[in-house]
Amino acid sequence: MDDVTSNFDLVLSAFWLTIQLALISGLASLVLGTLLAAMRVGPVAVLRRAAGVYVNVVRNTPLLIVFLFVFIAIPNVGYLTDTPFLLKGVIALTFYTSAFVCEALRAGINSVPLGQAEAARAIGLTFGQNMTNVVLPQAFRAVVPPLASVLIALTKNTSVAAAFGLLEATARMRGFTNNNADDRLLIFATFALGYIIVVELISLGAFGLERRWKAAR
Repeated sequence: MDDVTSNFDLVLSAFWLTIQLALISGLASLVLGTLLAAMRVGPVAVLRRAAGVYVNVVRNTPLLIVFLFVFIAIPNVGYLTDTPFLLKGVIALTFYTSAFVCEALRAGINSVPLGQAEAARAIGLTFGQNMTNVVLPQAFRAVVPPLASVLIALTKNTSVAAAFGLLEATARMRGFTNNNADDRLLIFATFALGYIIVVELISLGAFGLERRWKAAR
């Protein structure tokens, strides 16, 4: 453990990279997932089918395959060749996580009473206005716990980036364990505690947001 404590700044920087991956990918996944959910419940059949295909394909594809696609397959055809590894990691995580965000939001949209959407159409609101002003605000309130679960899974999924040159928490842990084989258990525990703290912060934030929205009803 002396190696870990004497290089604790490396531990902190590794977790900071993990948080960056989770935060940027989480925000991007919320945006893309919301767009996909709107497409899936929208009136345009082509967009509805396209979003459905995207979600079904991505949800049934291992995350490692998505990373291989972004880090190796796409650069081999001339795209993303000069893209920083951090951005590639964000793209892979966003591409994967947005499908789960979409399904969580679609469940929330379906929980909104149909009469409210019909009333909005009756007063002349377009589909976009109906979604942004009536349906989505209620859907987000209904799906805070499942969205929090998706974001927690995203945080843990950032560990896959360790295999692609990003020195996030798991990659740094592997470096410490390789150099200090006798202290592997304590090193594992230290990094596991770091992940637990990050995940608990997400859980507490989601719990506080859920309570605040319930009190505002």
